Amino acid sequence: MSNSSSHNGSQQRTAVDAILDWENDPRNARNWSIFRKTYTTLIVSSIGFVSTIATSIYASGHEDVALEFDVSLTLALLPLSFYALGMGFGPMIASPMSETFGRKVVYLATTPVFALFILGSGFSQSLASLCGCRFFAGLFGAPGVSIASATIADTTPPDKRGVSLAIYYSIPFIGSLLGPMIGNFVVAAKGWRWTMWTTLFFAAAIFPFLGLVHESYRKVIIRKISKRENIVLPEAQRDSSKIFRQFFTQTITRPVHMLFTEPIVGFVCLYCSFQFALLYTFVVASPFVYATTYSFSFRQEGLSFFGLITGAVVAAGTLIAMDIYIYQAKYRTFRAMTPSHEFPPEHRLYPSMVGSFILPAGLFMFAWTARPSIPWIVPIIAQGITMLGSILAYVGANMFMIDTYGPLYGASAAGANSLARYMLTASFPLFINQMFKAMGTNWAVTLLAFCTVAMAPIPWVFYRWGPKLRARSKYEREM
Repeated sequence: MSNSSSHNGSQQRTAVDAILDWENDPRNARNWSIFRKTYTTLIVSSIGFVSTIATSIYASGHEDVALEFDVSLTLALLPLSFYALGMGFGPMIASPMSETFGRKVVYLATTPVFALFILGSGFSQSLASLCGCRFFAGLFGAPGVSIASATIADTTPPDKRGVSLAIYYSIPFIGSLLGPMIGNFVVAAKGWRWTMWTTLFFAAAIFPFLGLVHESYRKVIIRKISKRENIVLPEAQRDSSKIFRQFFTQTITRPVHMLFTEPIVGFVCLYCSFQFALLYTFVVASPFVYATTYSFSFRQEGLSFFGLITGAVVAAGTLIAMDIYIYQAKYRTFRAMTPSHEFPPEHRLYPSMVGSFILPAGLFMFAWTARPSIPWIVPIIAQGITMLGSILAYVGANMFMIDTYGPLYGASAAGANSLARYMLTASFPLFINQMFKAMGTNWAVTLLAFCTVAMAPIPWVFYRWGPKLRARSKYEREM
């Protein structure tokens, strides 16, 4: 009897030590091997890639949809907008679920449902059913984009997160740009329904690898340890009403409140939302520009995205280089001089500050070189420069906001950003073609360029007055 009690007591002490010494526990995601961290980052980012390629690949077949369902081209773009709306609302539900049940469970549960609604989209016999299926596909595809950042935060401390986040943030842009390039060839050969089957092929190829991804969320791992070792944790005693109030706060009230009361959240959301809306402006309008200006064929219109994709890839490399040679260098110097102080999040803004110049320059170049007298390669290069600047501006501002508010309030800020971003993205495709036809490519893009000029001071203002704005924030950073 005593031996059994001693054995149970030893097991309990081991579990308690594992929980209390979490920083050194091998089950802590931040103590994983480099291989496991890299594998996890690549797989969860790949799920995000599938979710975003599903958004834009539909645009290639919207003219076929208009013919089949006898609707206007504008109405035929509604399924693109409905998918974007689903992507906007998805994180508001998925993020709290991941904090209750864990990251892996949400990935494994939502990805097959996403695939089922993509399948339903492919079999739709009316525009209404296509819009409905696309909305729910976006709703269940959103966790692949939103929770991936939380998984990366689980595995990597803030000061080492730059490279992983550069990969993660760049992949949705690359996926969105590859969609119409692939889609044009698929639609030309097989029709618009094959854009749905192609998305399913990507999802089926990546889903099995999710099974090898380990759970990374600290609270869920510790909960499993405590259950296995019969230890009652204080957080396990919360009543259901408190859980509901927390869910409601994290999903609705706090993100909306931060959006309208926190200057950092409000202006970062404005800046980042415009970058994403600009991306979908090119998804819809770029084929029109090259068809009318250079008489590109349908397949050639798809290839016109090569410049944008190149810009996105170069942006990922630039972000990694800036993190290694600028951010990390300044971090080491700061730590050597003031080891007890927190490294200011304003240092995350360097990519945005550089991008604030590159973005309008690329747009102005595209606006006034997209004409028959100038070779087509020049506006394609201009689009690449535009996308480089756009991603640099987007990623720097996002990382600054996340570092400003920490894990808890940063999740709410990211939820506000996601909702604002996809609401704007959903609206742009519905009027952008009419805008280009009415104003002409030159002046339509010039208008967009002036908008980016007006927003260019945002990262510079935050870099200069960020500490004062953070000091006035109602949301104290969680360490």
